[in-house]
Amino acid sequence: MTVVSRPPALVRTHPSAAHAPSPAPRPAAGSSRARDWAEIQERMMVPLYEAVYDRLDLGPGARLLGLGCGSGLALLLAARRGAQVTGLDSDPRRLALARERLTAGSGREASHRAALPGRGLPDLPGERGRPFTVITAFERVRASTLAEAAALAERGSAVVLASWGPAERCASTPVLRLGARLADPAGAPAAWRAPGRDDLEDLARAAGLTPAGSGRVACPFGYADTDSAVRGLLSTGYFDAAIRALDEARVVKELTEALHPYRREGGMVWMPNVFRYLIASA
Repeated sequence: MTVVSRPPALVRTHPSAAHAPSPAPRPAAGSSRARDWAEIQERMMVPLYEAVYDRLDLGPGARLLGLGCGSGLALLLAARRGAQVTGLDSDPRRLALARERLTAGSGREASHRAALPGRGLPDLPGERGRPFTVITAFERVRASTLAEAAALAERGSAVVLASWGPAERCASTPVLRLGARLADPAGAPAAWRAPGRDDLEDLARAAGLTPAGSGRVACPFGYADTDSAVRGLLSTGYFDAAIRALDEARVVKELTEALHPYRREGGMVWMPNVFRYLIASA
């Protein structure tokens, strides 16, 4: 299998400069939560990553910039198709896991450079005469960040945005709403909200991009047991505000109870979900 021929670049960005609240899962703070994300939760998104790459016919010659790259699984899958990959994220713990994963996948050490707070995107390979040909934002980013990233791409390059699908098509919706409900007494802002029908198109247009196509992908959340499900869901960050408002033991108890309807014979937890992606043109 072909892998990237040069070291992948992993760049830390300042949270306030790069990310808005995300409609797709992202890891919470803390090394154990980041590891749970990488080992349990992130694999749930593989059908989305692969569907997007198949639609783009991603392969050798592609230069991909991943915004909110997390622990690097989407980048690794792109690198295995022959793409050169650069990842941006605000969490050093996730970047450390991404570096570990990409180094093992490519056989070469990945680079890591930190961005200065408040200065937007850092110096990237695309700014040095090698523009990107694909930009992915599998987590929601601000329109200003998306526009800044798109300026580093070749004209007409694909920019991919993603979010949860319709709430009624996502079995995880009631569970994720639990996190918002538990956080509400303290007035804490919830990380998850039900997506609007045109959220992705509105974001693309706000960034100066032209929507060019979309699709839906089934991404079921399947866990070996309830403990794995709780750890995976807590790693998304959607329950952080609830934990701050109450305490982790209370949130774990409520989450465990909320998962009962999704338990199958043998203890497995299964929640069918649909995610939506939009392909825009830079």
